[in-house]
Amino acid sequence: MKFILFICDDPEAEPYNRAEDNILEWVNELGDRSIAGDRLRPAAQAVTVRRRDGKVVVTDGPFTESKEVIAGFDIIEVADRNEAIEIASRHPMARFGRVEVRQFWPFEPGEFD
Repeated sequence: MKFILFICDDPEAEPYNRAEDNILEWVNELGDRSIAGDRLRPAAQAVTVRRRDGKVVVTDGPFTESKEVIAGFDIIEVADRNEAIEIASRHPMARFGRVEVRQFWPFEPGEFD
């Protein structure tokens, strides 16, 4: 099963501690269960794209007004949701941020025929 972990800032969480929060250690522990992952540029550099009445509308910033922003992501392949939660709980951002765990929901053949 594939899951995406949205790595989110949280202004109310414990402070970041470089010595304790080594993301490379976490990635190395995952081994081949890690499919992809990276950090994202700051939300201030994001744009949101909409199409309304046939026109493309681009606005600066993320689609939501929030103190918590998505700072990165990891895609993992694991046996089940419980394993995904366990892996997310060991991510450094689980301590000084938040990790949202969401399972992929692939399209079924013929679903849109």
